[in-house]
Amino acid sequence: MMNKFFFVFTSLLLSLACIQLQAQELRSPAVPLITIDPYTSVWSFSDKLYDEPTRHWTGRPHRLTGKIRVDGKTLDFMGAPVASRKTIVPTGSQKPYAVNYTFENPGADWMKPTYNATSWKTGQGGFAPDVDQTMRTKWNSNDLWVRREVELKDLNFNKLLLLLKHDDNIEVYINGIEAYTCNCWTDEYKAIQLSDQVKSSLKRGKNLIAVHCANTAGGQHLDFGLADEIKPAIASQPATQKSVIVKATQSIYDFTCGPVDLKVTFTSPLLMNNLDILSRPISYVTFDVHSTDGKPHEVQLYFDASAELAVNNPEQAVIGKRSSNETLHILSAGTQSQKMLETKGDNVRIDWGYVYVAAGKSPQTTTVITEAPKAHAAFTQTGVLPKIDDALTAREVGGQPTVLAISYALGKITNSPVSTHVLVGYDDIQSVEFFKTPLKAWWRRNSGTSFEKMLVSAEKEYKQLVQECTSFDQQLYKDALQSGGEEYAQLCELGYRQAIAAHKLVAGPDGIPFFFSKENFSNGSIGTVDVTYPSAPLFLLYNPTLLKGMMDPIFYYTESGKWTKPFAAHDVGTYPQANGQTYGEDMPVEESGNMLILATAIAEVEGNADYAKKHWKALTTWAEYLKKAGLDPENQLCTDDFAGHLAHNANLSIKAILGIAGYGKLAAMQGDASTATTYNALAKDMAQKWTQMAQDGDHYSLTFDKKGTWSQKYNLVWDKMLGLNIFSPEIAKKEISYYLTKQNKFGLPLDSRKSYTKSDWIIWTATLTNSPKDFQQILHPVYVFANEGPSRIPLSDWHETTNGESVGFRARSVVGGYYIKLLDDYLKKKQSKN
Repeated sequence: MMNKFFFVFTSLLLSLACIQLQAQELRSPAVPLITIDPYTSVWSFSDKLYDEPTRHWTGRPHRLTGKIRVDGKTLDFMGAPVASRKTIVPTGSQKPYAVNYTFENPGADWMKPTYNATSWKTGQGGFAPDVDQTMRTKWNSNDLWVRREVELKDLNFNKLLLLLKHDDNIEVYINGIEAYTCNCWTDEYKAIQLSDQVKSSLKRGKNLIAVHCANTAGGQHLDFGLADEIKPAIASQPATQKSVIVKATQSIYDFTCGPVDLKVTFTSPLLMNNLDILSRPISYVTFDVHSTDGKPHEVQLYFDASAELAVNNPEQAVIGKRSSNETLHILSAGTQSQKMLETKGDNVRIDWGYVYVAAGKSPQTTTVITEAPKAHAAFTQTGVLPKIDDALTAREVGGQPTVLAISYALGKITNSPVSTHVLVGYDDIQSVEFFKTPLKAWWRRNSGTSFEKMLVSAEKEYKQLVQECTSFDQQLYKDALQSGGEEYAQLCELGYRQAIAAHKLVAGPDGIPFFFSKENFSNGSIGTVDVTYPSAPLFLLYNPTLLKGMMDPIFYYTESGKWTKPFAAHDVGTYPQANGQTYGEDMPVEESGNMLILATAIAEVEGNADYAKKHWKALTTWAEYLKKAGLDPENQLCTDDFAGHLAHNANLSIKAILGIAGYGKLAAMQGDASTATTYNALAKDMAQKWTQMAQDGDHYSLTFDKKGTWSQKYNLVWDKMLGLNIFSPEIAKKEISYYLTKQNKFGLPLDSRKSYTKSDWIIWTATLTNSPKDFQQILHPVYVFANEGPSRIPLSDWHETTNGESVGFRARSVVGGYYIKLLDDYLKKKQSKN
């Protein structure tokens, strides 16, 4: 009997050890490197840091490159070698070009060199409904035919590429031969390799590119050119990556580089207890090197950041600049045009302000601003950078990218680790436009502040901040581990920087902090209430001032009279232009309920209703609206708008009821017993009606009118967290039991309509239970999604539960909602003390 027990017990321990080991090896879908705000956000999308170029969260290359030279042999540890391009025929984004065009069907042979196009219009490319310096000719018809004669002086190409940006369907012919067709569209320039047949048709002198573009829906544009891809001058070998660990504020890579080991640590000091540091647009990259064989080895290190970090499109021209002070070498680059706050939307990057790379002054440190191939070849061959800055005049980023490069001659490295670091930052100068007024980042709200002064402070505080980040990471992990287990702790770590860096902290009109979110790969909205709502747990836990900073622009919108409807707005614009709602449809119950619940949550965390009191008129208006329209919502959108309109939405009704209950609690906290009693009674009466309306046997239905349906009732989590106690605890118990029968490998579906889900809502739903076992059962598939899902992008919150594919969204702030279990535990402790 004892032997049998020992065998079972030992097997159990080994199983637990294997589970723990697996959890410790979480493979991040993408690794955060430089995470500052929605524009300055650089990630590794691959398992190894050197497998691919590093990228902006949108997927566009934003290259950071790292090399190490050991005893004369150079190895790559960051960024795959990338071929550069030489412009052969410029696009309109690079230079105006002459074309013949027509909007009328030209009939047969229009694409052939022999065709007579003298009756066509003449103009300049490219084409779009709104003319600007890139798209120079107006196009509003369904179809567009274009002929462009191009002069080729040399036919000696390495890999000739067609550069094409089009919306929608496209046909391209070169010298009458079909070069490319696609029933598709793109809002950025694609590089398409040309066939041997097309290339053989080219000749010195005049050639013809003929294009037909058909607009089928939505926007429309057309631009094109040719480029030649140039091979890297020097082939190089990668180091050996041993591990990567993602902590809350740091990503840590370990490499073997022959007889030395290299540790590279990316630190973004997003510490919410200090808004000046949180807002400071600086990340640190630390390099630690030591010998592993007991012998000394000569080591040089190389790091660069591409000027791609300062452009929206690689065709934009940039100018490099250097400066210095008593402590730092400072390199920077920015676009020639510097159109402040003009580029807005979703899949866009910043193209104003300047990217910075800075390093401490020492005889061992050298810097240069030059083309990437020159810097890479020089270091690879000699370990020494070119001596002359040759990228201080305007040049296109996409040809041979300008880089801000730093080299460290570390000398003889022994067993004792040698450490050095670099600062990477971005000065956006102006951050957000708020009702036509430009707002500056929080860190530069005071007059006399400059980016270079801030760099000096960031360098001076480097050791202290890295230590604070390390301590914070350790405490966060410990707290999350205790709250929800190993897998939960790792998901919290993975979401931390993403959630914060999907915002921009600015100084509002009255000097108060505004914390604007951006709907990444959603629709580009700024300050969206139903993005604030799911992200709120992280900020309630660590600094409610930041949640207020998300809500204050919405309050301002209403209280200024600019928003006059009796419910809360959806957003305040399209990032970075916060000039009023741009989303096409209201979400009346959704946003009003969100604002009321979050105001109640702030009061619960802070122990007073002072914030709600400041905005009592607006909150009262929204509570009155929910009183009339909240119990059985009409056909309208909710935060899960991607799933379409829904009438009689049971989960949305819960939100309205808890919003009303929250309003009653806020009234009580202000000493208004009469209002508190009225609204608390109303909420309880509505909850009883809800229970009858939503009852569907062993669960509660998706909508009141459609039995046999179901949905996650994630909004219910606030009832117990805020001590409202409006709904019977049996509702959550019944729902959890039902959900456990509906799970797929990669998660619990959002509802019975589709098999996709939202990972943030799953963790809210898991938090409804008081059973650690049930919590783990519902959480685990989310961990599997993060660890095994095929979409290698910054964490997507909308994915398929059957195969783990991202359906949409990425790098959004809503993963701050993962912290709801930690918040629940925090509030329980707080309430027990009271």
